[in-house]
Amino acid sequence: MPTAMAIEGASLSLAPSGMEFVEGVSASMRPVEAVIRELAQSDVPVLVLAETGAGKRATAERIHAMSGRREQPFRWLQCLSAEPDDLEAVCGNGFEGTLYLDEVADLDAAGQARLLEALPRTNGNGTQGHGARLICGSARELEAEVKAGRLREDLYYRISSVCLRLPPLRQRKEDIPGLMEYFLHKHAREFRLAVPVVSPATQRLFQDYAWPGNLRELEDATRVLVALGDEQIAMGGLRVLLRKPDADGGGTISLKAAARAASREAERELILKALTRTRWNRRRAAEQLQISYKALLYKLKQIRCEGYGAS
Repeated sequence: MPTAMAIEGASLSLAPSGMEFVEGVSASMRPVEAVIRELAQSDVPVLVLAETGAGKRATAERIHAMSGRREQPFRWLQCLSAEPDDLEAVCGNGFEGTLYLDEVADLDAAGQARLLEALPRTNGNGTQGHGARLICGSARELEAEVKAGRLREDLYYRISSVCLRLPPLRQRKEDIPGLMEYFLHKHAREFRLAVPVVSPATQRLFQDYAWPGNLRELEDATRVLVALGDEQIAMGGLRVLLRKPDADGGGTISLKAAARAASREAERELILKALTRTRWNRRRAAEQLQISYKALLYKLKQIRCEGYGAS
């Protein structure tokens, strides 16, 4: 089995990414998987282009796991926080496994120069000789980065012998049911809970949503479903988060944020039900909810329902 370990205090890691490659059934993924199988049979440098959260590192791990280097370590380096020593560490010391550079365009000029010096040389046919098998990932178009002067042209040609594009999740909607099932079982094992049964309404929501955060966002959402246990409560929060653009554009879902959103939604539903039972009498509703009248007024203002009911 490949070595799996993390190096404390550095950007370099030999640990698995946490997001596994899951085969799809969509028309856009079948040719990608065919190319992955072919790439696994060679050592040609590969550039994986995809949106954030679409599974670039998982794809690199998949290529490694299917290759002749599968018994050797898989290393990955987050280029945004990479130090010069990290670049030398991943490329040197006779390392013969697979090296994945995450968001390679994030390297500064000095880092790019150091990487060029450290990279294993390629043979005339474009494959690498002795040394690490190189796979790079980027959410940006590297040709545009070269034209803008942010990425060295010679480095670009060294890392892009083959360019593999991964489709975003919104272009492979047929894969969502299978991915949901996979992630639900994965996190049920993680939390040691039963696999929840997902209602048709929730399945439709997941199918119709655009998933700007791609696979990572979908996995986060299914993890919330498992962790909170009650689909009605979980979806109360998730509906808010799934329809609200993420502030940093990443599209990820925090379990804590989902729990807070679910709690607010559940509280809103309880308040409105109490008001309905008491024919919109806020004082009686407060008594049923076992809170003060003042607290109910505050909560009604929080959920923008201050006009509901009579005192």
